[in-house]
Amino acid sequence: MKFRPRNLRAIAECIIGDNQVFTYRSSSFITEFFQECDLDFVHDGSTRWIWTVERLEELLQEPQPKAYALPESFVQVLRVLMLKEDASDEDPERKDALNELNKPLIREGYEAFFDDDNLLYIRHIGTKIVSMTNNPHRPFTPQELKRRSLLIQYLDTCSEDELIEEILLPLFRQLGFHRVSASGHKDKALEYGKDIWMRYTLPTQHVLYFGIQAKKGKLDASGVSKASNVNVSEIHNQVLMMLGHEIFDPESSRKVLVDHAFIVAGGEITKQARNWLGGKLDASKRSQIMFMDRDDILNLYTVSSIPLPKEIFHHEGSINSDEVPF
Repeated sequence: MKFRPRNLRAIAECIIGDNQVFTYRSSSFITEFFQECDLDFVHDGSTRWIWTVERLEELLQEPQPKAYALPESFVQVLRVLMLKEDASDEDPERKDALNELNKPLIREGYEAFFDDDNLLYIRHIGTKIVSMTNNPHRPFTPQELKRRSLLIQYLDTCSEDELIEEILLPLFRQLGFHRVSASGHKDKALEYGKDIWMRYTLPTQHVLYFGIQAKKGKLDASGVSKASNVNVSEIHNQVLMMLGHEIFDPESSRKVLVDHAFIVAGGEITKQARNWLGGKLDASKRSQIMFMDRDDILNLYTVSSIPLPKEIFHHEGSINSDEVPF
């Protein structure tokens, strides 16, 4: 990944303090700053902005965690630079500093912002992908636990269409998938076993195609479906249809087969259901199936910087629908 020289210099001037909104750093303090970022860079006494630009270029050459995301070390440098604990009396909320940092970032298609945890995040403007690898299995903050609780209430009451449109589509877009669309969901005859299809570009530029079969409730292997449960045998044929039916990719102007199928449930997917479906599929198709149940949805959504569905706050009546939640 490369930034334009003009923009790299602007970011470097923020780091070394040649931009007057930021703290001035001499040679030893530049070294100290990068040590705070867990980097072993030592300033060699050369021109400060040129040396800093060269270090930023090195960081941008590191692997990207996902498409449209900045390398983690580069993001960490900007996070340390923008710690609110280092705010000055003239800029206690660091709004001026954020505006200055965003000038070069926006020219590169990115935008920095502070989230509720007062940490800096970098978002790709076009895709809204946040440049941070979030671990969905880490302990949650109190704010995240509240967010998770609200989402649980929403999953208890939403329809299958709302699960797809309000939860799954923005979630998979945030995770780096492209062309995420509810294929034929309004016309069931056109679904061919999938509610959503999408594509994912590997770092090698190879493309994988995914289909999603989504169900609102619990997915089990009982003999009959109940009001809130879905029998796994009901989606067996849908999965076979999904894996065997071609989809048209308008970007490549050709028909392709789905490489992998997600079975997503707004409730629990029981172990018996997973085993039953695995036993019905041959070895080649079995390796193409991935499961995502309620806990997976909740954990991934909680750690991602995605606004909660506005309908949640209509029910709560506590937040104006025009406000951006969290």
